[in-house]
Amino acid sequence: MTDGQAETSTAPTVEIRNLHKRFGAHEVLRGIDFHVNDREVVVVIGPSGSGKSTLLRCVNLLETPDQGQVMIDGTDICQADTDVNEVRRKIGMVFQQFNLFAHLTAVDNVTIGPRKVLKCSKIEAEQTAQALLDRVGLAEHANKFPAQLSGGQQQRVAIARALAMNPEIMLFDEATSALDPELVGEVLGVMRSLADEGMTMMVVTHEMSFARNVADRVVFMADGVVVEEGTPEMVLENPQHARTQQFLQQVGDR
Repeated sequence: MTDGQAETSTAPTVEIRNLHKRFGAHEVLRGIDFHVNDREVVVVIGPSGSGKSTLLRCVNLLETPDQGQVMIDGTDICQADTDVNEVRRKIGMVFQQFNLFAHLTAVDNVTIGPRKVLKCSKIEAEQTAQALLDRVGLAEHANKFPAQLSGGQQQRVAIARALAMNPEIMLFDEATSALDPELVGEVLGVMRSLADEGMTMMVVTHEMSFARNVADRVVFMADGVVVEEGTPEMVLENPQHARTQQFLQQVGDR
């Protein structure tokens, strides 16, 4: 992805303004300002408990912010009259856990969203699903059930399922952290190919090599705030904040 791609849109695809989120007395997000441009890959890193996943979940209203704005294509989705289902149609999300339907085959897991939500015909949905499974390297496993697939294969089915809704934005919440080390690469490879194709992506991960090689911008969060952000070279190779330096020393070169 070239530097110019992230600048083609006049307004950010995702813009977060003064975002706050509390769970009881604990304020998880403390005034976040954040944006993702069209066709940009933004990787969010930081220690556990820093608010990364909560931030991601606020973008598609899996968590409701207590204060602030979440703008998607210029529309504040936190307004009371927001059609949440319409918002979520624009946003694909891949979780740490695969959340596949155990009683459905890979292809049926991918078709269920388009058939139920987009009202696609069975034939159209299956054609799309087969193409997406081929795209993530699983064409020959289309008729297998999740229990017959490795963790990496199940996560790739989950990515295909998200893509089947034709999203404008993809969110990845620690998509590789539940996988055995030898399976991480196959999932990161699919994510890298999406980035190369120009998908707008917001990625929470501890995979520093992915952040270094794929991100347009890296955001470091700690204690519910954005501490530092910039290009991968700026944040990962020459961090300016002591908290960022400490974190990178702890995680090493993953």
